[in-house]
Amino acid sequence: MKMWEDRRLQISCFLVDLHFSPPLPHLAVPSVFMHRVFVYGSLKRGQPNYPYMIDRSNGKAEFLGTAVTVQKYPLVIATKYNLVFLLNLPGQGKRVHGEIYKVDEKMLKYLDWFEKVPTMYQRTAVELEVKMVDKMADKEEKLSPGSIMEAFVYSTTTYEPDWPSLPTYDNYDCNGDHGLKFVLREDRK
Repeated sequence: MKMWEDRRLQISCFLVDLHFSPPLPHLAVPSVFMHRVFVYGSLKRGQPNYPYMIDRSNGKAEFLGTAVTVQKYPLVIATKYNLVFLLNLPGQGKRVHGEIYKVDEKMLKYLDWFEKVPTMYQRTAVELEVKMVDKMADKEEKLSPGSIMEAFVYSTTTYEPDWPSLPTYDNYDCNGDHGLKFVLREDRK
């Protein structure tokens, strides 16, 4: 027993010497790496899949503000379910409007699953021009209107040959004047 206590003391002194003492449980701050994600379709506020963004069992998502892509992309509505897709064809289409979220690792993994990465969508980085910053957003983000930032986006390179010729949109709304009714995941057969 004495030998074990001496060894524990040596290890504790070694950690203190390295300035790497273990955190005290009552002072511990969870170390959560956060990611920025840009959503442009059914995951936006007011859209049919938005409840998945705020469901804490999926992870944490904090709304930061709105933005528009720096480059143009084709935003199309396709399939018999009228799903919205951002085709990974930079320079074509329109600058796409959407929302910026800060998400934790758990939510990022959930979104990868939800978006069927890598078969249906691929998660890539996109440059955004910030349009509006939420007053309640994390001040550490240091976002301001007009600033350029980078975030993950779910776009696709796996699409039907005719999709690039479909009408393109700059801002998706499931109740938009396009007249294409979005089919919820649970209603797809």
